Amino acid sequence: MHTPVQAFEISFPSMQLNLDGPDGPEQVSNVLQIVFLLTILTIAPALVIMMTSFTRLAVVLSLLRQAIGTQQSPPNQVIVGLALFLTFFIMQPVWDRIHQEALVPYRNMEITGEEFLERSASPLKDFMLKQTSKKDLALFISFSGAGKPENIDDISLSTLIPAFVISELKTAFQIGFLLYIPFIILDMVVASILLSMGMMMLPPVMISLPFKLMLFVLADGWNVLVGSLVRSFY
Repeated sequence: MHTPVQAFEISFPSMQLNLDGPDGPEQVSNVLQIVFLLTILTIAPALVIMMTSFTRLAVVLSLLRQAIGTQQSPPNQVIVGLALFLTFFIMQPVWDRIHQEALVPYRNMEITGEEFLERSASPLKDFMLKQTSKKDLALFISFSGAGKPENIDDISLSTLIPAFVISELKTAFQIGFLLYIPFIILDMVVASILLSMGMMMLPPVMISLPFKLMLFVLADGWNVLVGSLVRSFY
């Protein structure tokens, strides 16, 4: 004997978008605001990363791994994690300024939302301007068509951020070039020794890799590299 199956219904709230009605423009405006907010939330982490020291740190650490020739060691998760923690450490004074000058007054309802955004952007602008090349900044100011800025407030974030990013990439590549030099010299010495011994079929990388690791450890490479990276932002 079969037990009767009880039917159940799931009701969903209906949503209609009437463009021709009296509330049509308001509905379209609300929809566009929601889409814009979702888009901002999606790209917000990338925007924050591009406005901090993360770019330089991640590129230099990746170039170091390639210079040593250890393939996937340290793995990408370790490189990204180290770059993130160093970013938090380097950007701590900036976060403190944003908290004291913008977040605390906004929580106390002493300033409006627009003033909160302006005060939050000011510490980031100060940080990025210190690391941005004047040549790169002038390039994007000329592209924007704006006149020569008289002070920091006249520089928009849309102009400053790309100039800051390419300046960070340039600095990271310069540091990476200096990292490559000792390891390239070691590769050339090992390759010359193997060639003089007639061992042409033996890959030089197989012999030079242990010496690279030993050189990096004996020179306390991680301490020197991380210390130099952190000091480069001050």
